[in-house]
Amino acid sequence: QVQLVESGGTLVQPGGSLRLSCSFSGDVFSRYSIAWFRQAPEKEREFVAAVKSTGGSTYYSTSAKGRFTVSRDNAKKTVDLQMNRLEPEDTAVYYCAAGHPITSSMYYASAYRVWGQGTQVTVSS
Repeated sequence: QVQLVESGGTLVQPGGSLRLSCSFSGDVFSRYSIAWFRQAPEKEREFVAAVKSTGGSTYYSTSAKGRFTVSRDNAKKTVDLQMNRLEPEDTAVYYCAAGHPITSSMYYASAYRVWGQGTQVTVSS
């Protein structure tokens, strides 16, 4: 079955950069759209960014647009999230998710059927 493993989370200072990676196994990677979500303490899980399976179109939340970049490497079966100009409000557990959402559903957690275990990102001085 499909498995996802996130890595790269750590403590970083405000204004810094961090690169998260999501490794995929168990099926044909190129058939899946991959998204990043995050969940801060006592908050709901929220969409961050996604990259579509076919064509590689990318999608971003308002807070991520202009600061974060999502990219996929079909040969390595990975999806990276490059995060720049990090703010304390970006502190959360970051999850990657895989699925076959239609375009209008790319932003919704319910559209993804497989989730990783998450990686903690803490932005603090």
